[in-house]
Amino acid sequence: MNIKEFFGKLLDRRLWLNLLGMAVVVAALCLGVKYGLDRYTHHGEEIPVPDVRGMGAAAARALIEGDGLRAVVADTGYNKRMPADCILLQNPVGGAKVKSGRIVYLTVNSESTPTLTLPDIADNSSVREAEARLKAMGFRLLPPEEITGEKDWVYAVKARGRRLSVGDRVPIDVPLTLVVGSGTYDDSLMEIDYVSPSEITVTYGGEDDFEAVDAPPADAGAADAQGAMEATE
Repeated sequence: MNIKEFFGKLLDRRLWLNLLGMAVVVAALCLGVKYGLDRYTHHGEEIPVPDVRGMGAAAARALIEGDGLRAVVADTGYNKRMPADCILLQNPVGGAKVKSGRIVYLTVNSESTPTLTLPDIADNSSVREAEARLKAMGFRLLPPEEITGEKDWVYAVKARGRRLSVGDRVPIDVPLTLVVGSGTYDDSLMEIDYVSPSEITVTYGGEDDFEAVDAPPADAGAADAQGAMEATE
């Protein structure tokens, strides 16, 4: 190929039309991706999340969805000072700026007091272990009640003065009391009365059970032996 043919192909109209078409396609793709992502991610859009704490679940859901957001009940809690089925918590919090379609997770107040199962605490752990375990489960504890016994050893668990057993269901708002040893013992239980043999008496069932026999004198045996020896002589 000589120089004339090279420049002839380079100046060919079809080549430039193809290059122009490719440039248009690339530019359209770039613009489409840019505006498509902005539309998909709602770039620059900010919607304030309404504060629905304390509202009923139905009213809170309607308010949230009315602003272009989504409401999902994610958990339940319990607050006896709040009405049942009201919103206790929300995430994101009220006033946060989000994009449309964002999910707002709600925590609804339970209608009844939730209960927890009492674990194996009594006579199986120290007071420190028992307190850590019960508090981690959500129980509230009152000051321990001390009794005579091994120091800081848990002998029982009480609720409202009643002893509980392993597996009992206890309302979460009822505080528990641990019955623990004080490290002292009742000395009266350890006392032993020693009695000399001369102080021991034997009592029979009745007078008719045995025939009364007069006891021989202390020297009767010796006198009988002496008489027997004289007779042989």
